[in-house]
Amino acid sequence: MDRTLDRSRMEATLAALIGSCDVDGGPTDEQWALIGALATGWFHTSIDPRSLDPLSPERAAGRVDDEARRHRIFHMMVFAEQCRHPLTEAQVERTDAYARAFGITDESQRVARDLVARGRAVAEADFRRFFDAHRADLEEPVFARPADSGEEVPPEVFERIRSLGDCPAGSLGRAFAEFYETNGFELPHPDDPYPGVFAAHDMTHVIAAYGPSGLEEVALGAMQIGMADTEAHWIQFLGNLGVHEARFIHDIDGPPVLAAPGAMEVVAHAFERGTRTDQDFSLVDHLAMADLPLDEVRSRFGVPSRDR
Repeated sequence: MDRTLDRSRMEATLAALIGSCDVDGGPTDEQWALIGALATGWFHTSIDPRSLDPLSPERAAGRVDDEARRHRIFHMMVFAEQCRHPLTEAQVERTDAYARAFGITDESQRVARDLVARGRAVAEADFRRFFDAHRADLEEPVFARPADSGEEVPPEVFERIRSLGDCPAGSLGRAFAEFYETNGFELPHPDDPYPGVFAAHDMTHVIAAYGPSGLEEVALGAMQIGMADTEAHWIQFLGNLGVHEARFIHDIDGPPVLAAPGAMEVVAHAFERGTRTDQDFSLVDHLAMADLPLDEVRSRFGVPSRDR
């Protein structure tokens, strides 16, 4: 799939990422692991990032003069920022220095600042405003309505969701219904604030063969970014990190998922799977394919196996 950052910007990107984490004694082990995961999974290189000299904000801006590429590098810096525990004021200020050098203003900056200065509740509110502005880009197509239209989703859409368990055995629709049943989830319904987002997201879970654990949620987000390097996917990925890594959404207890042994290897593989997928399957009309065999759907989009 086409990506904003290709191998021609590999060393500059990795060196800038190292520079963005160069506070409080340098990148943490988890941040080094992340940069290594991007090197292998995103850029498909065996270069050891620790062999690279960090780029300062000014030098990074000089090496990367394209606005879209700068923005994507900044998103990777936000990812790295969320992998420092605890997140410190020095880390947030360092990331902001690159944003200023790149000429970037991004809502995700406010999330990190408020997480450090004002706490989880404020950071979560920041993110939800950020997310809601892009909600239409993340919904199952049959749910999508203009934000200010006042239109309601027709009841037959929810009836179709409830009937997916009647789809043929081995089909996408049956697998979706079984995903919900196995995990004890409630199917999208009219009172759900984000039914179209959850429908599309969980169809993507099923096709990608990732479960709903914290690590696999982050891996799914990484695979989506590998498939299509879009703002919508990066916003959703920030949400995954907010729930399962930085823990400013839902206030989940427990250690960050990416600090676990082998976690970054799973994420690197997910990035790599995404780059090898023929077509982004996450925001297509899944309900139109519900009766098709799941294997056929995966073949249609060229989805690589999870085998490593």
